[in-house]
Amino acid sequence: MDTGRRLASSMSGIMLFLLGGAGLRSWTCPFLLLLTFWSSLPASAKPDSLKEVTDGDWEKIMTGEWMIEFYAPWCPACQQLQSVWKEFADWGEDMGINVAKVDVTEQPGLSGRFIITSLPTIYHCKDGIFRKYHGARTKEDFLSFVDEQKWKNTEPVSSWFGPSSFLMNSMSALFKLSMFIRRCHNYMTEQLGIPVWGSYVIFGLVTLFAGLTLGLLLVFIADYVFPSRRFSSPDYYQKKQSMEQSRLIQNQDEDQEADGEEDDDEEEEDDQDGAWRRQRESPEGQGYPDEALRKRVVASREEDEEES
Repeated sequence: MDTGRRLASSMSGIMLFLLGGAGLRSWTCPFLLLLTFWSSLPASAKPDSLKEVTDGDWEKIMTGEWMIEFYAPWCPACQQLQSVWKEFADWGEDMGINVAKVDVTEQPGLSGRFIITSLPTIYHCKDGIFRKYHGARTKEDFLSFVDEQKWKNTEPVSSWFGPSSFLMNSMSALFKLSMFIRRCHNYMTEQLGIPVWGSYVIFGLVTLFAGLTLGLLLVFIADYVFPSRRFSSPDYYQKKQSMEQSRLIQNQDEDQEADGEEDDDEEEEDDQDGAWRRQRESPEGQGYPDEALRKRVVASREEDEEES
């Protein structure tokens, strides 16, 4: 559009020069003024042939045919590719293919969703089937890759690692979380003036607390969903009560046996004391001292027990 207006201005100057000497300026002046006014009008916005894909609208690439470049502004190889990629995008409109770019520094979710490990990375997408481009990075190679359908010779990305799979959704969330943590770190160190080690301590404590909370939550969920068979059995509490009763009865029996043994010992001691007294009061025992008499009584009881 700018080139056309510059051409119109040049033509108006040439026509004014040619017709000025012919005496025709009277009817050419309105035409030249109109042409000059048209050339001075602001250019109408032409839609950019190179599209941008973000985390919010990435699903649009699941329909149609796309060539997508993942780049970073600081990457030298990406900077060298930009002019070629823009020219390829201009040709893409005529070929019926969408050419797009993704800034991984601004769209970390897409970086994780497509597992971008090197820059620049180019993907071809046809109706939701993704293939990674490994050819040369020239406009002619890009055009032939699409026009001659060379992408059919490239193995597509497995559905397990497709951008819409559960695994890649998890990776996208993880990359977004990492970028959020990085921004929080920069905010605390640059805006709040917290030292770097202080930021690390804060993140460590938050991670520890979050892990403990998540662990307790998982334990509660597991106990609720998969309760223990021992506690879930309807006869568990009845068996437990009967076991406690039997244990109590056993303890009572042991206590009674212990009491019986103590009573027997006391009766034996009483019998010995009674026999000693009787022996002491008898005429035979009056001539013996108390200790000798007691030994004699004990020996006689032992002889009686052996005979019995």
